[in-house]
Amino acid sequence: MSNKNKNITGVVYSTDNNFSFDIAQEITASTLPNNQQNLKIFLDKKNRAGKAVSAISGFVGTNDDLNVLGSNLKKLCGVGGTVKDGEILIQGEFRDKILAHLIKLGYKAKKAGG
Repeated sequence: MSNKNKNITGVVYSTDNNFSFDIAQEITASTLPNNQQNLKIFLDKKNRAGKAVSAISGFVGTNDDLNVLGSNLKKLCGVGGTVKDGEILIQGEFRDKILAHLIKLGYKAKKAGG
């Protein structure tokens, strides 16, 4: 689990005898509607032995919904991929195809990066 997903309250020590440390309740994220999502599609070749990967970032919602969208995009392109760290990675350069499909589904998406 990365550090950005942990609930850190900042309390290290308290001299108050009546202080009780309550772990914050985990907030369940709800998925924004498609027309409110701002997705960015970019090509990534770093740390991949020169192989291109189409990455989609900016999705706001639950991991289950992100996995479903990632699965649909992998099927659309006919290639493998993964959903990792809130980002969808599709093997190969399919930015145009992914962009057209996301716009058809009602997402606000655009190409990013060069």
